[in-house]
Amino acid sequence: MPMTITEKILAAHAGREIVSPGELIQVNVDLALANDITAPLAIGVFDRLGAREVFDRERIALVPDHFVPNKDIESAQQVKLMREFARKHRIRHFFELGETGIEHVILPEKGLVSPGDLVIGADSHTCTYGALGAFSAGVGSTDLGAILATGKTWLKVPATIKLVYEGKLPPWVGGKDLILYTLGLLGVAGAVYHSLEFTGEVMEQLSMAHRFTMANMAVEAGAKNGIFAPDGTTKAYMEGRSDRPGNFMQSDPDASYDKEIKIAVDDMEPQVALPHSPDNVRPISEMGSVSLDQVFLGSCTNGRLEDLRDAAHLLKGRKVADGVRFIVIPGSPSIYKEAIKEGIVETLLDVGAVIGPPCCGPCLGGHMGILAEGERALSTSNRNFVGRMGHPKSEVYLASPVVAAASAVMGRIASPEEL
Repeated sequence: MPMTITEKILAAHAGREIVSPGELIQVNVDLALANDITAPLAIGVFDRLGAREVFDRERIALVPDHFVPNKDIESAQQVKLMREFARKHRIRHFFELGETGIEHVILPEKGLVSPGDLVIGADSHTCTYGALGAFSAGVGSTDLGAILATGKTWLKVPATIKLVYEGKLPPWVGGKDLILYTLGLLGVAGAVYHSLEFTGEVMEQLSMAHRFTMANMAVEAGAKNGIFAPDGTTKAYMEGRSDRPGNFMQSDPDASYDKEIKIAVDDMEPQVALPHSPDNVRPISEMGSVSLDQVFLGSCTNGRLEDLRDAAHLLKGRKVADGVRFIVIPGSPSIYKEAIKEGIVETLLDVGAVIGPPCCGPCLGGHMGILAEGERALSTSNRNFVGRMGHPKSEVYLASPVVAAASAVMGRIASPEEL
């Protein structure tokens, strides 16, 4: 029976030759993930189960990234609980301050995920690793607590929506624009418990940074996972990161899809999501004059070196507009270090940006960039719900790093073409 890449990965981890959409299966987990918000809850479940040992100390990652450096007593207690659990169970991949960064940036960077893996995390954006050709999905902390003890979980096999991107990308259009445009087509409930399979000639040309961005936001359409077929770009990214080459699976040519959607990109403009939903999308030419109080460049969606590099290229020799706060947060210490080597950090500081330590920070209204009542921000992150970055009467717009850079200089939402 022909299968999609998602179905093949699930079948392999269920010990089955074939699985079909709608089946409930038990699967073995290659990597279990939690952060400083979700890990303490999962640890509580683990303890209540009476478990004495974790299923595999090599295949658990605990990443404090949401409220670090700890912003208050409560967040310090959360990380302390994680740290003590990691020490007790000798968990190899606990990331202490100084080596930690945004979970969905550092795990691929450190080679902890390989093509064909099955990754489950207590964070909705665990779907990011689909960029590597892995099945990765978010679950609640209760499920994650049971996984810590058993290394197994139950999943319903999702039906797959095949997205075929055709044509040639125009200047200034990348993965963030493609996924925002797709969300505008599908809506936030358009792919509930589906797999989004990103295909087509455009996808084959995308760098890993842009693929991570797209897979990251699959969940914003309600998808269980987003996934790319691994290829030469994937292989090049994995070289030197991991001693596990992975399983480079492909969907069968005659695999069955719930639906197939073709998207022509030749005339696509940079896209912007307006408050208060990621699917409230318009091309930048239709934005009019939207003044800004803050611009944020970072997050698990767009905090990678390529994102910072693209922004710095546009910004060199310019200045942030009066009255605009420009906050930049590299996704990991290694990205921060390389950005210093390349002069990116110096360029951003000269422009007037504030550089923060690698963490989630402003993305979820955590710290280092909270919005006050009536303030308006443009963010490269993945969500712009009411109150997402601060006061419930603030507004958040979503766009790409190059739009963020242009907007920081112009003091309003602006196209990079204006620079």
